[in-house]
Amino acid sequence: MTELKTSVDRETHRKLAISLFNYTWDLIEKIERSEADDESMINAAHASRFHWGLAGNPLNFARGEWQISRVYSLIGRAEPALYHANKSFDLCLNNDLGAFDLGFAYEALARAYAVQGDKQKRDENILMAKQAAQKVQEDGDKAWLLKNIDTVASLSLPKWE
Repeated sequence: MTELKTSVDRETHRKLAISLFNYTWDLIEKIERSEADDESMINAAHASRFHWGLAGNPLNFARGEWQISRVYSLIGRAEPALYHANKSFDLCLNNDLGAFDLGFAYEALARAYAVQGDKQKRDENILMAKQAAQKVQEDGDKAWLLKNIDTVASLSLPKWE
């Protein structure tokens, strides 16, 4: 891999990654997003992950990939949603990141499969996400994970004609 030569220090990359992640999250939670909001959400999620790549660790990478997957699921783009969900999942497994992040990786996979219209794989990943949630020790974290899993179960699958 070619090394990026930049005058930006590691701490600045870290601050940018956090700021862009939070900005993306604000757009995710926005009730009525415009097309411009969706474009900003995609770009900010990728930019956050880019900066984490220069200043973060595998946990940051996994959460960044999860967020990118969530963004693509929200705008109905199954292929990139699934791609980034799988990256998050692999990072969780390969770095033993724990039940909370693994549960969210399964949640991202379930959401991407829902967007794709694959009910069986959606439901399989919802089940795996719920099993991971049962291993989360912190009650608040467990509740947050389960709340997000429940939003996937209520998604309507696309109707193909």
